[in-house]
Parts: sequence; structure tokens; C-alpha cells
Amino acid sequence: MATDSEECFDIVDEADQVISRLTRSEVHRRKLLHRAVHVFVFRSNGMLLIHKRSDSKEEFPSVWTSSCSGHVSAGEDYDSTAVRELQEELGVDSVVERLQKFAACPDTSHEFTVLYQCVSDAAVTPDPGEITAVQWMSLDKIQQWLEQSPADFSPAFCLLFRWYMRNAKTPGSR
Repeated sequence: MATDSEECFDIVDEADQVISRLTRSEVHRRKLLHRAVHVFVFRSNGMLLIHKRSDSKEEFPSVWTSSCSGHVSAGEDYDSTAVRELQEELGVDSVVERLQKFAACPDTSHEFTVLYQCVSDAAVTPDPGEITAVQWMSLDKIQQWLEQSPADFSPAFCLLFRWYMRNAKTPGSR
């Protein structure tokens, strides 16, 4: 049962146009289309931060995923969500660069997902309610790990990381 304080999400159609608004639990229970962001945080040396999701997470507990990620709240947009999630989950204030929008699909948990990246050498302060561990790794090491043990990672991270490796350039390498 939803509480008065339960977060609400915009429900969207197949064109990512808002059609309604419901609570998080109802959106997930009914597998309705909604919105999310992922941010890849790089150090200036090219290392990417990945984090292990808390074992209390509703979906994909205790697996590795993007530096930070989160749902777009009702009435919020992708860009402001990316900045908010970066601050809430990692304690990092940074300008983010929008890279790619992905259509909602089972791998993204029925979420239209926008991938961002940023470069920050600031200390990270992971939110212990969301994150149980962090690692800074080279893209090559992550790719090897993902190829050997894809179940160690969230399906959304697998999709986004594989796209990134085919299409994007690591910040600072341009």
C-alpha cells in the first residue's frame, strides 16, 4: 500500500510523452513505462566508477551498476535528475554531458533511460542506503569482467556499457 510520502513517477507512452502519474510501487508492479537516468563518473585518468547496489534494493540487489542512477520523479526532467542523483548517491557536484537516450525495454526495467557522463576527481561519499561498495576501474577491466560474468551487473548497466564501448569516447580522450 502506498504511503503519502511515496515517490510518484510520470507514466509515459511509447513516444516518452507523459500520460499519467502513479506511485513508484504501482508503476513497478504494473511494469508501466517511466523514466530514469544513469551517470558514468570518470576520474581525469580515465577510470570509471561503478558501484554495488544495496542488498535491500527492490530490483537487482547486490549487483554492480553505473556510477549512479535513479528514477526521474514526476514533473522532473532527465537533465536535472542526473545532477540530483549524482549529488544524492555520491555527494558529487559536477556538470554532466548527455550521451544517449535508450528506449524503454526489459533490460532497462521498462524505463526510458538517458546516459550521461562527467569527469570529477572529487572525493565520493556513497549513500549507504543505495550503495554497498564502489570501485574505480579501467574500461578494459570492466569489459573483461562483464564478458566473463555478466550476471554480476545490472541488465541496464550491461546495455549502457556495451553501447558506450562501441560509441563514446572517454572524457579527456577527445
